Amino acid sequence: MNKDEIEAKFYLRDRPAYIARLQAAGAVLEHPRMLEQNLRFDLPDGSLMAQKNVLRLRQDRAALLTFKGPTRPQQGVAVRTEIQFEVSDFDAARGLLEALGYQVVVMYEKYREDYFLGEVLITVDEMPFGLFTELEGPSVEAVQEAAHRLGLNWEARGAAGYLELFDRLKKARGLPLQHLSFAEVGGLGVRPEELGMIPAD
Repeated sequence: MNKDEIEAKFYLRDRPAYIARLQAAGAVLEHPRMLEQNLRFDLPDGSLMAQKNVLRLRQDRAALLTFKGPTRPQQGVAVRTEIQFEVSDFDAARGLLEALGYQVVVMYEKYREDYFLGEVLITVDEMPFGLFTELEGPSVEAVQEAAHRLGLNWEARGAAGYLELFDRLKKARGLPLQHLSFAEVGGLGVRPEELGMIPAD
């Protein structure tokens, strides 16, 4: 699938309260909470990252290969080209990418559950460094309206991806971490300001 991704990210403090708000707003659970593993690839010269491109292989309910182009800020949300499709074999897809010269530069994991509120996809992500929700929709207006219905502070939104937030954390603390895993990061007690975020709930 090739499309523009229009989304906003929010930092949360209280998962049960936010889930209750989703339910009260009539959001429909699409996929229950599940551990997701992501491998980010680049060429040895780092050219994908230098051009703000993302090549990712994800494993959750299925194996998905994704390309994302550079972020184009638009009315305070992140807009970027996304090409994504399912592959039948996660390990074979990884082997193919490595045979073509790509290498894993970072692994990151999260627990994710998906909801739909009208046309807006709402994910609740438990990351090793905190709790987030992402709202993705067909327009900036649709995303903003969903955020309003859920009682989220629109001014607290962020456009940075999780790996950019990870880089902020590593710089803030001088951490020599490579992977954004629960094993490596989960016990650090990260504050939202270390990520450049403020709570939206």
